[in-house]
Amino acid sequence: QVQLVESGGGLVQAGGSLRLSCAASGRTFSVSAMGWFRQAPGKEREFVAAISWSGSTTYYADSAKGRFTISRDNAKNTVYLQMNSLKPEDTGVYYCAADPRLTVPRRSEYEYDYWGQGTQVTVSS
Repeated sequence: QVQLVESGGGLVQAGGSLRLSCAASGRTFSVSAMGWFRQAPGKEREFVAAISWSGSTTYYADSAKGRFTISRDNAKNTVYLQMNSLKPEDTGVYYCAADPRLTVPRRSEYEYDYWGQGTQVTVSS
């Protein structure tokens, strides 16, 4: 079992930055690939970024490349999403996801069994 709690969301102006955190509990965290997804109002949840259990492999959605950075600290059981140069279209609820069966990160939400409750990110223009 893995429990996930996101934090760090908020209201920011376009061009600003936020750092999201996802605190995990459960003995299998350090061997689990992790992902960040987001859901904008009226839209389906979409992939943002993912990271392997070691942190050596990362994937990004095209919309996140060059602006967002995913990282993890296994000693703290925490995954981060540093978001820079935020745009209004980045607005949504951001979720972290995990699955101890995954050592390689995946872009599909259907690959992950454990989800946090989400944190709201609002970017004003």
